[in-house]
Amino acid sequence: MDNTRKNVDFSKKVVQMKEITKKFGNFTANDNIDLTVHKGEVHALLGENGAGKSTLMNILYGLYQPTSGEIYINEKKVLIDNPNIAIENGIGMVHQHFMLVPPFTVAENIILGMEPTSALGKIDMKKAIEDVKKISEQYGLYVDPTAKVEDITVGMQQRVEILKALYRGAEILILDEPTAVLTPQEIKELINIIRNLTKQGKSIIIITHKLKEIKEAADFCTIIRRGKYIDTVDVEQTTEDDLAAMMVGREVNFKVDKKEQNLGDVIFKVEDLVAKDNRGLDVLNKLSLEVRKGEILGIAGIDGNGQSELVEVITGLRKAESGIVFINGKDITNNTPREIFENGLYNIPEDRQKRGLVLDFTVAENMVLENYAKPQFAKGFRLLEDNIKNFAKDLINKFDVRPADETLKARALSGGNQQKIIIAREVTNDPDLLIATQPTRGLDVGAIEFVHKSLVEQRDKGKGVLLVSLELDEVMSVSDRIAVIYEGKIVGIVDSKDADENTLGLMMAGGTEDEE
Repeated sequence: MDNTRKNVDFSKKVVQMKEITKKFGNFTANDNIDLTVHKGEVHALLGENGAGKSTLMNILYGLYQPTSGEIYINEKKVLIDNPNIAIENGIGMVHQHFMLVPPFTVAENIILGMEPTSALGKIDMKKAIEDVKKISEQYGLYVDPTAKVEDITVGMQQRVEILKALYRGAEILILDEPTAVLTPQEIKELINIIRNLTKQGKSIIIITHKLKEIKEAADFCTIIRRGKYIDTVDVEQTTEDDLAAMMVGREVNFKVDKKEQNLGDVIFKVEDLVAKDNRGLDVLNKLSLEVRKGEILGIAGIDGNGQSELVEVITGLRKAESGIVFINGKDITNNTPREIFENGLYNIPEDRQKRGLVLDFTVAENMVLENYAKPQFAKGFRLLEDNIKNFAKDLINKFDVRPADETLKARALSGGNQQKIIIAREVTNDPDLLIATQPTRGLDVGAIEFVHKSLVEQRDKGKGVLLVSLELDEVMSVSDRIAVIYEGKIVGIVDSKDADENTLGLMMAGGTEDEE
């Protein structure tokens, strides 16, 4: 490879993973994988959900030990059998699901386990705050050291995680799905942060499925498919189509294919909905919308304009102060979640781990969470376990959940495969209205293609779909109509055929179509 990147020092190999194999029982997660990263390099690790990317990085960080293979840091062979050894070797990891203590302040989280102490042995919080300010200025990662983590944005929490690693002396930074929960603006900021870090000699490994971000941020990319090493490529010389094909082993169709609509009656309606947020402030401001049979209505908006609260009110998780929610002409306002889904409204929730799954239940148990009491799954108080397992096996096969083992606990699966469990369950419930909130968050391009196809299938069966996504490309390509939400109100609805990014972007910021 030519030395085309000004920050990359090809004479210094900071990470070499050689012939790494990792087995969990009979399942091989990593099969003889090689990875080399140079000083100052941004190296993307690309693969489908469950391909073994996070497993490989958990080995580098000492959370797992390889079944076989060797690791070299700065060309010296090392045995990394726990994260403390990784930290001692200058490796830091920012996990997909942040490892922060919400009630603690930013400074308390960053210094946790490495607290500066006074002469009397007490934690010196004044020095801690000064240290955090100093390191945040050094790397251009500005944070408020005194703010509580539970009160700051997800993007800011990510900065705290990065600072936590840098505070511990990280020279090699592993970012696991770093943009999965970020807004478009936060993604741009993160890419700038990554560039600044490499200018200061840091080396960064990004685990991701997002091809656009690989093209924007990475120098080189290693592709893994079903646990096997496929190739390492120069990102500048490789197209998104090439990356996608190497990742899934076939050509990927980025365009969402939809038949002509066969529109029916209004299946779902919200009128003049008013609701408050967790602080007791108005968050939904007389919001109204409707979805018809055979259509996908997308909701576009900048994060924090009431999308989450709207879905919570509709699904019975938040109280409506006033206004009405109808499905099939029936008022379901402020009903319980069970009453709501018994009326034909099902939901792919925004947070799969908190709202979508019981992580310590098996895959099979999660597949029947809403239907375990039905005659095919239970007889009296006794669950028919064989029936549940066979039902789950069918869904695992149809939705390509990996590993294909219905007895595994849900927490053992990758984030993308956890999402597939939820989608399989909700689509199979045969909903009249399916709400899909961030349905492709954290999914690879092959899985995204499958999810979009599943949503379009629901629409083509004459069902209603309400798609809530921060990915404007997704809303524009999947929806039939797009409703723009701003400050808790729908400020305009446009036909997707007439929509463009500029018009929608202006409306999302509080402007109007006319201003465009």
